[in-house]
Amino acid sequence: MREFYPTIDTILWGRKTYDWLLDYYKKKGTKGGTFDTKLANYVFSRKPPRRAAPGVEFVSEPVKAFAHRLRGTPGKHIWMMGGGELIASFLDAGEIDEFDIHVIPTLIGEGIPLVAPRHRNVPFRLRSARKYRDGVVRLRYEVPR
Repeated sequence: MREFYPTIDTILWGRKTYDWLLDYYKKKGTKGGTFDTKLANYVFSRKPPRRAAPGVEFVSEPVKAFAHRLRGTPGKHIWMMGGGELIASFLDAGEIDEFDIHVIPTLIGEGIPLVAPRHRNVPFRLRSARKYRDGVVRLRYEVPR
């Protein structure tokens, strides 16, 4: 993560992930500083709250239009943080260039799928694979256009 985080300047969040994060920090008793305000944080939701957390902008426009607008601005890489549905929407719109997947050697038995289930076949091209001392494997795949 130390190597990865400086390569991004934007995070795209799903609404469920946003709500989960706020709830998580509330339970921990942490106030403020939930979202890194040095980065652009966009949360996708059809029903934005009246007040967003500091450093967050809610997006309700179509994925394709948003992605086109975002690609037109200068910047670094974009990290999509959560939501199998959000990832599926960007994938279906043809707006994902790469998957950077970290496989952590722990079976949890339940969780959120990486991509919401739909009938699709999307070929990937392996760009790189790296094994870390703790057993984590980082896989980088290109999504051909």
